Amino acid sequence: MAENTVKKTVFKYFQPATLLVLLLFWTLIPASLAKNANTILAVGIVLKLMGLGLEWVNERHASWRLTRTELLTDLFYVGLGYTVIRYARKDWGDAPVDAAKHALGIHTPGLEHAPFLLQIVLIAVMGGFTSYWMHRAMHNWRPLWQTHAPHHYVTQLNALKGAVGNPLELFLIGLGIDGLFDFSTPALFCTGSMMGAVSMFAHANVRFDPPRWYSFFFTTVEHHSLHHSIEYESTRCNYADSLILIDRVFGTFGEGESAVVGQEGGRRLSIPEQFMYPFVPVIDLIKDRMSKSRESRAAIS
Repeated sequence: MAENTVKKTVFKYFQPATLLVLLLFWTLIPASLAKNANTILAVGIVLKLMGLGLEWVNERHASWRLTRTELLTDLFYVGLGYTVIRYARKDWGDAPVDAAKHALGIHTPGLEHAPFLLQIVLIAVMGGFTSYWMHRAMHNWRPLWQTHAPHHYVTQLNALKGAVGNPLELFLIGLGIDGLFDFSTPALFCTGSMMGAVSMFAHANVRFDPPRWYSFFFTTVEHHSLHHSIEYESTRCNYADSLILIDRVFGTFGEGESAVVGQEGGRRLSIPEQFMYPFVPVIDLIKDRMSKSRESRAAIS
């Protein structure tokens, strides 16, 4: 009984404790490491491995248990995110934002020297705000939904599932406006790792049951599993992948959770199907026109 009580307490506070550890880590490490992009990559990998380990220790749903096929698929997408998607965002996402910043004459040098915690809050809110509206648009405008839908065809949640989706969606959902402002590199990396941890936990097959104050501000697996519900209409809530407070502010917050996730009754898409999904309507239209053309020629002959 005492062991179960200790375990329950540990997992109750595990998520906020992780955020505190990450904050201390980025505050205390040498400046050379805090400004090195490889550091945040290493932190991201460690967090993912930790999430997978936690799923073994305190599983939430047996139906979400990681299989070999799911693991290999997830690892493919994690690799894609750290390579192709990462460089695409740098060249086609960050570069245009930086160009717009200089064209508009936006200069905020004071932010770089603002208190570290204030910078983190500002970056988290800005990033959360832009990703929220991009995500919400993906659920309410068909062309964008076609890019995002593959992520909703996952049939289980686990620590790596946040990386799974069509490359177009993975690129779009990562765009932000924080590049318009002169935040310090350590603050950007710290916020990225903290919000990445929140998002990872929100996808993880782990029974946390965090404090109410944490789930008021941050997205949890309860919130996000409801967003991944089997019915499309049920997915139109809890768009924030890290700051659920934004959903509360804009009236899209949904209470509850779902143990069953996916689309079309739980149909799982293969990697080629996920890649091709945005183009399916166009392909179907072309096929339909070709079919009608053949029928028309056959009728004439």
